[in-house]
Amino acid sequence: MANTLFAAIDMGTNAFKLLIVQAHLPGKFIPLLTVREHVVLGRDSPSSTISTHSQNLSVKSLQNFNKLIQTHNVPLLHTRCVATSAVREAQNKAKFIHSIAETTGFKVDVLSGEEEARFSYLGALQFFPVFENLVLNIDIGGGSTEFAIGLRGKIEFCLSLKLGHVTLTQQNFGDEEAERASNMREYIRNVIKESGLIDKVKNIGFEIALGSSGTIRAIEKAVFKGYALDFADNEALLSECKRDWKFSIEELKSVVERLCKGGEGQKVRRDGFFKRRSESIVAGGILLDEIFDLLGIKEMLVSGYGLREGLIADSLAKVFDDGYDLNANARFRSILRLATRFNSKRITTSAAEIASIAREIFEGLRKYKELDNDGIYLTVDLDEKDLENLEAACLLHNIGLSTGKKGYHKKSYHIIMNGNHLRGYSAEEVKLIALLTRHHRKKLPKFNDASFNELKEAKQKFKVLCAIIRLSFVLHRNGYINYREMDFSHSHEGFKLVIGEERGPNHQPVVEQCVTDKFAVELTHELDYFKKVLKQELSVELKAPPFCSNE
Repeated sequence: MANTLFAAIDMGTNAFKLLIVQAHLPGKFIPLLTVREHVVLGRDSPSSTISTHSQNLSVKSLQNFNKLIQTHNVPLLHTRCVATSAVREAQNKAKFIHSIAETTGFKVDVLSGEEEARFSYLGALQFFPVFENLVLNIDIGGGSTEFAIGLRGKIEFCLSLKLGHVTLTQQNFGDEEAERASNMREYIRNVIKESGLIDKVKNIGFEIALGSSGTIRAIEKAVFKGYALDFADNEALLSECKRDWKFSIEELKSVVERLCKGGEGQKVRRDGFFKRRSESIVAGGILLDEIFDLLGIKEMLVSGYGLREGLIADSLAKVFDDGYDLNANARFRSILRLATRFNSKRITTSAAEIASIAREIFEGLRKYKELDNDGIYLTVDLDEKDLENLEAACLLHNIGLSTGKKGYHKKSYHIIMNGNHLRGYSAEEVKLIALLTRHHRKKLPKFNDASFNELKEAKQKFKVLCAIIRLSFVLHRNGYINYREMDFSHSHEGFKLVIGEERGPNHQPVVEQCVTDKFAVELTHELDYFKKVLKQELSVELKAPPFCSNE
C-alpha cells in the first residue's frame, strides 16, 4: 500500500498544513489525514523577516508532520514540502530553509507566485468537474492572492499579488473601523488596477469563477449559515442538503457588511463564528468584495481543495507519467464533495480508512478470481466500477451522523437517495451505493425486500460488496485502520486476511485489552456472512495491536 501514499505540506503565511492521501489510477485520490497548525510567519518581527520565534514554531510543526508521515509509511519520494508568500518574501529565507532541512530532513521548495497559482488551480480541478471550462481560480492566502485562468488543466494566465488577509490586517489603515475599511479598499483597488489584472481577465474572459482558499471557504460557510442574518447557525432552519458550495455577489456583500460593523458585540459574534480566522476575516472579506467588483464576478463556486491537492495531482502526474488523468473520474469527486459537506474532517478521514481496508479485500478477491481455474470461487466478475461504488459507499456510510448517531446508516441511505448529489451515476448505481450504506451495519439485508428490485443484475454484486463493507467496518471500528500492513491470500482452505506485522516474542500475535469479546462476536458474525456469500471460508489473523476506537 505504501507506494500509493502521497503527502503534501503547505508552509503558508497563516498556517502550516499537511495532507496525506492514498492514490488510485487513473485519477483518484482519497484523503487519509489532514492536519493544520497555527504558525503565523513573521508576525512578531520586522517586515520581510522570519523571527526566531516563528522559526522555532515552524520546526516544531514540521517535526510533528514528519512523525505522521513516517507513521503512515509515506515514501520520501512521494512527499513534497512547499513554502509560499511569507518565505518567498523573507530576507532570511535561505537560512530558514537550511535550518528546516537540518532539523526535519524536509527539502523545502519555495514556490513562485505563478507556481502557487497553478497548483491552486490544479487542486480545484480535483474537486469540481470543470476541466472543460475556462476557469478563473482565485486563492486568497495570508501574504498574497493568486489568480489563474485555466482550461483543460493548462494555465492561460496567472498572476500573484501581494494582497493577503494577514498582511492587510497588519497594515495601519487607521484607528476607526469605518476609516480602516475605506482606506483598505482604496489600497486594494490601487494594487489591482496597477497590476494590469483587470484588462488581462477582460481580454481572456472566463466561464466560471472558482475560489480555492480557506478564507473563501470561511465566507461560503458564513453565507450558508446565515452569518449576515440574526438566525446564524440555526440548525432548525438550515440543512446541509441545501449547501451548494457557492455564493453570489449579493450574498458576499451582505456578509462583508456585517463583518465591517463595529462594536464589541459584533467582535464577540465574529470571534465565535470564525474562531482563529476571526482576526483576519474582515480583511479577507473586503479583499474578495473588491475582487468581485473589479473583475465583474457575479457568482463564485467554492472548492474544498486547493494548493495541497494541486501538489498531490502534480506529484501523481510525475510518478505515473501518462497514467494520471486530471479529468479522470469527475463523478467520484461528487462523492468526496458530499462526504465533506456532511462530515467533519475526522469523520471523513475515518470513512476513508474504511475505504482503504475495503479496497484491499476487494482487490484480493479479484486477484484470486483471476488466478483460479477450478471454478470454486465467486461467479460474479468484479471490475473497476464495482470498486468505485464500494469506495463511494464507504466514504458516505456515515454522512447520516450529521443528524445524530441513532440509526445514522438509515439516514445516510435517505440523503443519498433524495438529494440528487451523485453526478454522473446511473439510477441503479445510486441505489447500489445507498443500499450499501444502509446495510453496512446492524441487520443483514433481506433480498426479498422491494428496495432491491431496482438492482436487477447488480444484486449478486451487491452481496459481495456488502460482505466487504461490513467486514471492513467492523475491523476499523475495533482499531485496525488503513495504514496497517494487510495481506490477503488464498489456499485450498479458503481465504486468509493477515493484518499487521508480527510484534510479540516468537512471532506470536499481540492482543490488547481493547480487542473485546464483543469484537470477537461481531467478527465471527461477518465472517459467517462472508462464507454464505462467497461459498468459502475467510480467516482473519490479527498480528498487530489495534488502535482503540470510540466510533
